[in-house]
Amino acid sequence: MPRVWDVPVHDSTRVRDVRVAAEQAAALAGLDERRTATAALVATELATNLLKHAGGGRVLIDVVAPPVLAGGRDGARLVQVTTVDHGPGIADVPAALGDGFTTARSLGAGLGTCARLSDHFDLHSVPGRGTVVAARIGAVPDGPAAEPGPADRVRAGGVNLPFGGAQYSGDAWAWVRAGDLVTLMLADGLGHGPEAAHASTAAVEALRDAAHVTPADALRRLDRALTGTRGAAVAVAQVDTRAGVLRFAGVGNIGARLCEGGTWRHLVSRPGIIGAHRPTTLREETADWADDRVLVLHSDGLPSRWTPTPETCSTTADPAVTAAVTLRDASSPARPVRDDTAVAVLAPVPPDRP
Repeated sequence: MPRVWDVPVHDSTRVRDVRVAAEQAAALAGLDERRTATAALVATELATNLLKHAGGGRVLIDVVAPPVLAGGRDGARLVQVTTVDHGPGIADVPAALGDGFTTARSLGAGLGTCARLSDHFDLHSVPGRGTVVAARIGAVPDGPAAEPGPADRVRAGGVNLPFGGAQYSGDAWAWVRAGDLVTLMLADGLGHGPEAAHASTAAVEALRDAAHVTPADALRRLDRALTGTRGAAVAVAQVDTRAGVLRFAGVGNIGARLCEGGTWRHLVSRPGIIGAHRPTTLREETADWADDRVLVLHSDGLPSRWTPTPETCSTTADPAVTAAVTLRDASSPARPVRDDTAVAVLAPVPPDRP
């Protein structure tokens, strides 16, 4: 089941909890001692930043797939450390990431060092609105990746927030690759708690054998796999990277929005529950996929009146950062989350990045 560590950090005692969570996640990801220590250091420094500069915030730690499914490395697992705050923000992000800039009374590592130690690191900060940071740490690659192809120009990321600080989330997201096809799925197990997590985990496992089929066929396979569970709302989006086509199919209340050059379009799911009440007909929507597209999938833990911001359509931000900013800005103390909440984002790799 998808283990997620949700650690509110509002006093120094929780920094140790963040470090322990990072070490536990590293064990699940199969990291060696050196990379486990790196994950713990990055998580501790980022948690300390929350206290010293934002007055506190939230740390989410998860084990995720790489943001780009390079050929031959589809099974890699990374520790993802995401921090979210509503603090004063960072006025000069380049300076904060520069060498010699350290946090007050912190470990002295600084954001720049955290960025260098991480396999992937990105942040979004706006003065007066707060900061979101996402860092991933994985194992040292044991060999070169395959020659890049069109599928290497698409990346995905997400965040998962369990309801009420639970250990397991009933939501899960995953993505897989088969040749030029990349497929992103988000599943919301009915209700929340371990039984909901069991259903969404079954969807993730079944997706691995459905990477080569259409979204509608994938939903049929997932429906069989989830029989006997509570069932789940599931959305599947697939990009044929060589043809430049996006296909989408969903069942249940998974939100799906596609940004096309700054304009948002809803992708519609059919009513029902995968594993229990699948509709007889599964309709697929299609759209062009290009370098200005961003796809956002989210469970119903987000408020129904969630409105994308300009940042949500960013093609340069790490998809996990986009997902975390969406989660932060769509909720507030006045609109508390009442269910597990997951947001997954599919976006192009910026042209200036390898």
